[in-house]
Amino acid sequence: MIGYLQGELLSADERGLVLLTPGGVGYEVAAPTSVLARLPGRGDEVRLFIHTQVGEKAIDLFGFLTADDLDLFRTLISIDKLGPKKALAILSMFDAAHLREIAFREDVNTLSTVPGIGPKSAKQILWNLKDKVDKLKPVAGRGGGAPQGEQGPQGEYLDALAGLKGLGYGEDEIRPMLIETFDDEPDLDAAGAIRAVLKKINAARS
Repeated sequence: MIGYLQGELLSADERGLVLLTPGGVGYEVAAPTSVLARLPGRGDEVRLFIHTQVGEKAIDLFGFLTADDLDLFRTLISIDKLGPKKALAILSMFDAAHLREIAFREDVNTLSTVPGIGPKSAKQILWNLKDKVDKLKPVAGRGGGAPQGEQGPQGEYLDALAGLKGLGYGEDEIRPMLIETFDDEPDLDAAGAIRAVLKKINAARS
């Protein structure tokens, strides 16, 4: 099985990329848009962690820039009836930290925004994903992730996130501030984290 590829980027589009190895073999590799957006220019070197899937009619390769991305993909496809295409669609929209939050909140509506996943499928995916959520590690190079563990810091983080959203703040704005807050003070409770983030917001807007 192919587990890693290194070579020259020949082309890339919304479906994936073609990688030319030093041996002169070009490989077609599917990848989520979150990976494709971080590729270098054509002709530059690319290194990818690969998941190889052997089917009756084809051998498909799926590429990721980090081992953690690859682990996350394999976690998703281990869920019953969640194939590689839907897993790529999920990873095109959410990183590991965000998926962990969605799973703990059982946020069917958010997961249902992924093309090809309706509310019924989202509910089933989240039900299975909660059992595997400990495997969802923050992905390197994306600014870290939510604090670990279902209890303790993770629970306080999610409570603080819900509280700030209830105050009318957008998730995209407050998530990085919350992550930074818990990185600096892991023992904070939800109320303390909310106060700290509100101070950051007021400081940024003053």
